[in-house]
Amino acid sequence: MSPPEFLASWIKAQKPKAPRMKDAPTFYRNLEEALDVRRADHAMATRTKSSWKTDEAVDFCSNDLLALGSSGQLRTEFLEELARHPDFSLYAGGSRLMDGNYDYIEQVEQEIAGFHGAESAIILNSGYEANGAIYTAIPRPGDAIVYDELVHASTHDGMTHSLALCRMPFRHNDVDSFRDTLASVVDSQSMIRDGSRSVLISVESIYSMDGDICPIEELIDIANEVCPKKNAVFIVDEAHATGIIGPNGAGLICELGIQDKIAIRLHTFGKALASSGAVILGSESVRLAILNFARSVIYTTAPSFPAVAAIRSAYNLLKSGATQESQEKIQDLVKHFLTTITSHEIWDEANDMGILSIPISDNWEFRDFMTHIVPVWTRQRYNFWLVFHLQLSKISAFPIDYPVVPKGQSRIRLMFHARNTEAEVELLANSICEWAKEMIDIEKGEGKSKVPKAAQQIYALMADV
Repeated sequence: MSPPEFLASWIKAQKPKAPRMKDAPTFYRNLEEALDVRRADHAMATRTKSSWKTDEAVDFCSNDLLALGSSGQLRTEFLEELARHPDFSLYAGGSRLMDGNYDYIEQVEQEIAGFHGAESAIILNSGYEANGAIYTAIPRPGDAIVYDELVHASTHDGMTHSLALCRMPFRHNDVDSFRDTLASVVDSQSMIRDGSRSVLISVESIYSMDGDICPIEELIDIANEVCPKKNAVFIVDEAHATGIIGPNGAGLICELGIQDKIAIRLHTFGKALASSGAVILGSESVRLAILNFARSVIYTTAPSFPAVAAIRSAYNLLKSGATQESQEKIQDLVKHFLTTITSHEIWDEANDMGILSIPISDNWEFRDFMTHIVPVWTRQRYNFWLVFHLQLSKISAFPIDYPVVPKGQSRIRLMFHARNTEAEVELLANSICEWAKEMIDIEKGEGKSKVPKAAQQIYALMADV
């Protein structure tokens, strides 16, 4: 699907349907009325195929960060892994507590635990299920949860079903807010104050929508100070650090060497590792609690042999160092993008006018490493206009809107991949700046229209749909 075809399909999906369904059964009309709320915000999800998948645009949106999927590298390793076990079963046979446990999955779990420097591990079918398992199985009555306000939706859903009734957020990556929130919990909860119950602190190592990094070492120091009875423990979601950050892609916690200071870690396989599923790392006590108390483990079929073999294949590539060059290339590409765009002649003016902003570009030269996630902000009413411009420039990038991010905080999230080239990165930076220059001219009254050219093309398409 070409970029214009993709946009035309997306535009068609945003047209309200409920007003045309007056004679339809109530059940279907009510569903479409709910969907029309999404359509009104241009946030209706559709079954479309990104244009980069047909080589008609450059991929700056997918999760295939190390290019293990698109390059065929993982497929080759996977087929070799299957060949080493020719009699494998396609099915798991049941839940982990029944017939779904088998030697191979336990072996792979122990290998993964060793790779990340953990005592134990348990594989689940998805990151969503894994976060649900953690927060429904681990907190005990009387425990409290303190969490960064931007933790993933799956964490929020898990906490909703948690036995910890005290749940308090702190401002994103704000160490002062964290201190105040933790102190408030300790002051208000007598069993936590006396050390008989725990505070579970929930953060992500790399935040998926902002691309920024958790100040985890500072948070640990504060927790030790505010909770001298050592009953504050950390749960770290490493979904977006897996395969990208740390020794051989082992994650931020391994990069910092603080494995012994983190109670639970979550790594997912559907992003950089180009597989599916997730793993929960922790002590043997954590593993047993997950097995016995997590409904997403007890009441679902265990991961099958092929799924686990794909995971093992990805880890084989990590452990062998085969992905090292890709990890380094992502760092180089992100730095090249930030250098290119911030040195562009239009950057300062666009930044000062609020037309273009990249929060992680501040002082990026002094960071030890970059993440692959680069959010680009503009005025909220311009967000789709920039997407239109990028798509018509044959750059596959998407807006991130409510409810994925809070209302009024829409942005375009760029994802950098090992298969991207410097020329593609320059195309991206220059295309964004080209659009920003057009918007500057419009705002100054120097343009012939109040709508940029790409948006004019798309609105013309809308009239024909």
